[in-house]
Amino acid sequence: MTTTDERPLTDTTDPALRWETACPLERLQPERGVAALFGDEQVALFRTHAGELYAIGNIDPRSGAAVLSRGIVGDRGGEPTVASPVYKESFSLVDGRCLDAPGVSVPAYPVRLHAGLVQIGLR
Repeated sequence: MTTTDERPLTDTTDPALRWETACPLERLQPERGVAALFGDEQVALFRTHAGELYAIGNIDPRSGAAVLSRGIVGDRGGEPTVASPVYKESFSLVDGRCLDAPGVSVPAYPVRLHAGLVQIGLR
């Protein structure tokens, strides 16, 4: 996660990360997801009304469909979430865990804003 004022809130100095540009910040509408493909990794990007950026895996682990970027963004107890459009299970945008099914999760990726571009940290 990062805020849109160029201050990363995750460790963006990890030398194992490869930073890939997803899109310009203005392409991300608040509370709507966007899918991005990096090699064979599908990533769902989100921007909240507060300006925070998140990236999680786009594949719903229960259905196998690439749909999380099209889910409904909300929060549960102050934690930002996205609800899968398939089975309506909510996933944390912070760490990718499913809040409705213990032991189920999707990858969570570090995000940074660099020169107005949203970048995802991949390993």
